[in-house]
Amino acid sequence: MTVNDDVLLVHGGTPLEGEIRVRGAKNLVPKAMVAALLGSAPSRLRNVPDIRDVRVVRGLLQLHGVSVRPGEEPGELVLDPTRVESANVADIDAHAGSSRIPILFCGPLLHRLGHAFIPGLGGCDIGGRPIDFHFDVLRQFGARIEKRADGQYLEAPQRLRGTKIRLPYPSVGTTEQVLLTAVLAEGVTELSNAAVEPEIEDLICVLQKMGAIIAMDTDRTIRITGVDQLGGYAHRALPDRLEAASWASAALATEGNIYVRGAQQRSMMTFLNTYRKVGGAFEIDDEGIRFWHPGGQLKSIALETDVHPGFQTDWQQPLVVALTQATGLSIIHETVYESRLGFTSALNQMGAHIQLYRECLGGSDCRFGQRNFLHSAVVSGPTRLQGADLVIPDLRGGFSYLIAALAAQGTSRVHGIDLINRGYENFMDKLVELGAKAELPGKALG
Repeated sequence: MTVNDDVLLVHGGTPLEGEIRVRGAKNLVPKAMVAALLGSAPSRLRNVPDIRDVRVVRGLLQLHGVSVRPGEEPGELVLDPTRVESANVADIDAHAGSSRIPILFCGPLLHRLGHAFIPGLGGCDIGGRPIDFHFDVLRQFGARIEKRADGQYLEAPQRLRGTKIRLPYPSVGTTEQVLLTAVLAEGVTELSNAAVEPEIEDLICVLQKMGAIIAMDTDRTIRITGVDQLGGYAHRALPDRLEAASWASAALATEGNIYVRGAQQRSMMTFLNTYRKVGGAFEIDDEGIRFWHPGGQLKSIALETDVHPGFQTDWQQPLVVALTQATGLSIIHETVYESRLGFTSALNQMGAHIQLYRECLGGSDCRFGQRNFLHSAVVSGPTRLQGADLVIPDLRGGFSYLIAALAAQGTSRVHGIDLINRGYENFMDKLVELGAKAELPGKALG
């Protein structure tokens, strides 16, 4: 990876203390914005964070004739899709290169225009996230797909039709694709082995407000009865539980005390249980959750990531930094993304003792067990971290490097911090609010 020009100097060893706010979930808000394309009337989305993925989707919507303007309150967007039109291929490509979300435009554009173009997709490099699932699903609905040099061209000569789909793995992105496509398809769509994350439920709430008919069963089956037309919605996005957990891990790793306004217990119950097992403390009220290190030794644990309601893979990387300070051996088994433990090499460079294994350690066998991926880790602690030169590999790994730099003794140079803007709103301002000692070269934060 090329070292980016955006560098943050972090002077570690200071506990993070204070209050920050999390707004709407990165894994919901851009998808709810795409859903507005399906409507025949304007939609109003509240609690929208100012992150790059939101800006990418806003640009793509505007390219397709959707009016996107600020609403009456901070973090509110009004999306008017009444004049949807085709967009220039070069313009789409220019906007979409840094995000995977454009793939979700397929269903809505096929319904509204009868065709869609999807360029090559970006996103974090944390393992295979094949878009083949998406195209296979769209073909089952009746879409025709032509691979071209600059991307994929899709068309629907006739109205898309409901279908029966069983996912080989409960993929969040493919579940979203099915929902956004099935709501206006003719007949009933049955999706088995679907993802059921809180953000999926919130997207279903958005679509139901628009007039969709969607039923969720307890066995990961979702049934969508297609309707002829959808209206707009008014919705407040659920808060970002992944960002909240990242700041919680930062409080633990730096021996700090952070009140995360907007954090909600219900969507974080699995994380909160694990946080308490490690030795972290938290207190919940109606407005948020306070996370802190209560003193004494942190405890090592055995942890296995899984799809919801299991321990989320996006919680794993920030917590691993805190586990470098726990006494004993912690075992991490990553079952969602095969390459998500690569970030640990930088932690070892800082003084951590983390070994990676190809075997499924500390839990049940998973789909990566016989495929030669380093997807299990043993963390030996506690170890004192030292400042280092770090290059951010992906969104959650990047925030984990930031936590490690804040917890370490000495100064770290963290390269590629702009990647964190994809999922963490105003994170530099939040560092200032929490008393972090960090600066851009030649310019202090705050």
